[in-house]
Amino acid sequence: MQLFDGTITRYLSDIVDILIVSYIMYQLLVLLRGTRAIQLLKGITVLIAIWLISNIFHLSTLKWLIQNLFSVGVIAVIIIFQPELRRALEQLGRGGFLGRSRQIEDQIAAKVVGEVSKAVSHLSRRHIGALIVLERQTGLSDYIETGIQVEAKLSSELLKNIFLPNTPLHDGAVIVRNGRLMAAGCYLPLSENPFISKELGTRHRAGIGLSEISDAVVVIVSEETGHISLATHGNLERGMNEEEFVTRLYQELKPPEKTTQVFWARKEKEGKVKDE
Repeated sequence: MQLFDGTITRYLSDIVDILIVSYIMYQLLVLLRGTRAIQLLKGITVLIAIWLISNIFHLSTLKWLIQNLFSVGVIAVIIIFQPELRRALEQLGRGGFLGRSRQIEDQIAAKVVGEVSKAVSHLSRRHIGALIVLERQTGLSDYIETGIQVEAKLSSELLKNIFLPNTPLHDGAVIVRNGRLMAAGCYLPLSENPFISKELGTRHRAGIGLSEISDAVVVIVSEETGHISLATHGNLERGMNEEEFVTRLYQELKPPEKTTQVFWARKEKEGKVKDE
């Protein structure tokens, strides 16, 4: 009986161990996704595959070369991945690596929606063009590096000043991460979709282009018409009024409902209906 209990305990420990490591690996991949580091990670994977092949076919010289590369690779990885490692440690320090509570995420979303909507309303009425990127799960560090580092608390006043005409940062995009304006004057990839309306300019094509390759929410204000648009997942919603914009933006940024909460809420509602 004791042997049986010991076997179950060992299996449970192995399962918990695998789940923890899997979760950490998943979080690391989410952290690296959308950055140059993911390309380096692919390169390391190729080297590991070559090393396995050299073992299987007894290619001693190739195996020796790869092993020596691995011996100095740890230091190289630390140097190359320094920005991502720093970001991971910062998130771990804030509790972000293991996930924030839904309440905190909802507060951040509400704050971002409030500040962005105030700025967008002001810019729209004055026909001032703007391109605002709101990062979600896909990392946008590569695009942040193309602009001017700001790393300031997000506010409508800051957004208004950045997009003032004839200022150095007016034509670029601003990127917002977790309620902070990380950079301004950023360059975004243009969409190559041939079905995009010809009347849309570079600002709209850049917003759509980034939304095609990431899960970011991109807010666009037209300089010619003052129209407010929202780009998500390669789709563009144009000509939104202020109320529609606020509603849609919050829908995109609010944290998802947990399945269990939705399930119990539905059961409760069904119970009330039956009682009635």
